[in-house]
Amino acid sequence: MDTRILSDSLGVEISGLEAKQPLSPEAIEEILNLFLRHHLVVLRGQSVDMDQLGAFARQFGDLEENIVRLNDGNVAANVHTVTNIGVDGKPTAKPNPVANYFWHTDKSYYEIPSLTTVLYGAEVPPHGGDTQYANMHAAYDALPEAEQHRLSQLHVVHSWEQSRLNAGDAPATADEIKLRPPVTHPLIRTHPDSGRKSLYMGVHTSHIAELPVQEGRALLDDLIRHATQPQFVHTHEWCVGDLLLWDNRCLMHRAVANYELERYRRILYRTVVRGTKPY
Repeated sequence: MDTRILSDSLGVEISGLEAKQPLSPEAIEEILNLFLRHHLVVLRGQSVDMDQLGAFARQFGDLEENIVRLNDGNVAANVHTVTNIGVDGKPTAKPNPVANYFWHTDKSYYEIPSLTTVLYGAEVPPHGGDTQYANMHAAYDALPEAEQHRLSQLHVVHSWEQSRLNAGDAPATADEIKLRPPVTHPLIRTHPDSGRKSLYMGVHTSHIAELPVQEGRALLDDLIRHATQPQFVHTHEWCVGDLLLWDNRCLMHRAVANYELERYRRILYRTVVRGTKPY
């Protein structure tokens, strides 16, 4: 495998690897080492279907089940599409879910959130439709030591119900709330593999457990603004055949609606590998 560093903040590109073929133990180990160092791994020029994407992802762990409903009303399978195609088969300006367009880390409203998201570009607009990533290790490291210590005492409530409200999406149903009740995670998370500290937050958060709700919300908003400064962010410009893996334990990400959503089709295949409980 040949590699190319993508930016000072995060990201590495791998060439010479075919994702639809089973990986050797040596290749898996090398990908995981690059993943740990650079947090985002990009494989260009791939050609996989949804079953092949699932098989690729399972080489890194168990796939996570979903509660998100697709445009047709069905609950997303553990390998599913992320798309702007409406139920009429045409592109639509209303994304689903809306929260994809806000800074977040996948499934932080689960008691055991995800390790990595695997995303494949099946159809992408000729320009735009980017995905941005923010390095939460670097954002934490840039804070004053006294602020790091203060924040390390705080815990954040993550809530599927509140996430939908934060994003202006349709309210969560009673069944969805029962299935995924609020959970509490530390604001400063320790990476289980590297031991590095990072901020852990995003649109899925409700409030800080130790603070009055409004004060906690204001602090979270300030920290998101801090963490998404240009020096911490990398923007991925999609090409058909791109396959991405990123570390949800130390990155936030968001989709960018910088294209004509009602004109161009955007279809990505997505799956998520289960992680470990934050600490």
